[in-house]
Amino acid sequence: MQYCLFEDTACTNFLPLTFFRPVFDLRCGVFTIREKYESLLSRIRLHLLYRSQLQPFVENTASLADGSDLAEEDTWFINGRLLPTNAIVAMLKSHPREDTAIGSGRDLGLVFVKGGRVRDAVKSLNGNGVDLKIQPFPGMTSFVQYPWDLVLGTAEEIPADFRLLKRMKHRGKKTSKSLVRGAHLINRGDIILGRGSVIRPGAVLDAEHGPIVIGADVTIMSNAFIEGPAFVGDNSIIKVGAKIYHGTSIGPRCKVGGEVEASVIQSYSNKQHEGYLGHSYVGSWVNLGADTNTSDLKNTYGTVRVMVNGKQVDSGRQFVGLIIGDHSKSGINVMFDTGSVVGVACNVYGAKIPPKYLPSFSWGSEGKFVEHQIEKCLETARRVMARRDVVMSAAYEKVFREVFAATLAERKAAGVA
Repeated sequence: MQYCLFEDTACTNFLPLTFFRPVFDLRCGVFTIREKYESLLSRIRLHLLYRSQLQPFVENTASLADGSDLAEEDTWFINGRLLPTNAIVAMLKSHPREDTAIGSGRDLGLVFVKGGRVRDAVKSLNGNGVDLKIQPFPGMTSFVQYPWDLVLGTAEEIPADFRLLKRMKHRGKKTSKSLVRGAHLINRGDIILGRGSVIRPGAVLDAEHGPIVIGADVTIMSNAFIEGPAFVGDNSIIKVGAKIYHGTSIGPRCKVGGEVEASVIQSYSNKQHEGYLGHSYVGSWVNLGADTNTSDLKNTYGTVRVMVNGKQVDSGRQFVGLIIGDHSKSGINVMFDTGSVVGVACNVYGAKIPPKYLPSFSWGSEGKFVEHQIEKCLETARRVMARRDVVMSAAYEKVFREVFAATLAERKAAGVA
């Protein structure tokens, strides 16, 4: 039996976040979706089926864009937008006698094929072969459709991931009591501290209403407050006086201060200073300048509409903040409106509220935006990555240039190019 996690065409609903990663490498809770399945299907290699151009961003695997590397043996295919539940895991551990496609509505969640049918299944998943008839499955209710689903789901996923980590015995990630001397840990049994992490005097970790997971080599500085459910990834720093509220997931190697509520920060991103980040999803290599603020609630208390693939989508949510792509930056005192979307490699500054939608590679302020030139953009990105001891590979640069070309029409439509 082999298992394969795949992207479907709905991965474009998550742009700009999926320009530089497959949809299953988006974080929801403690883990990315891929990491959840890797942990639940331990000791089993998880194959990956994703857009071939993203290979530089997917660790420890080669692209299976055509399925040629998959063996012709019994196979479960798993939609990369499907958050695992107990019912789904139980289904994956079964061995059907015949080919099966199950899902919810138009969403194809799980596909089982017998050996000899794997190539045909891959063609169907890519929309190039015969259609698979979807059978309804009552337990399949955990699809994510848009970025705000990942944000909302994080508060529920952190407790589930916490229980998974407990079963995995923390994988040895424990710390000595001396590293938390002078800090206040409320409901200590629902707090996991990674090896080498330091919790400074006066910091408060309150797990009374949900668990808190702190990764390895994290520093929680004095007088910081973290309310569970919450997650802070390896090698991240929570600054003095930070206020991290429930439903927040901060990925590895981030620096975070100010006020953060119910938000996801992917990795390698900074929000070091005062300012409010609420119900938002932040990509990697993002820097939010001092006193950058996001609105996440309309004054009318109505549902928030968000630009997705050139169309306004009613989120159905009362709280939606900022969605910002990789390598974008905001200057000091920038204010983002409710439901704003900022593409990759944007540079936003100025005191006035920028447009609610900024196409990738936009540069400017106060309604006066021009194209962020690709060579200058790459120069800055290399400099930023080098500060974290990461070297931009030629393959990474190639994808950067491809995204620049692919988003030209958006910039022209917005009057940026």
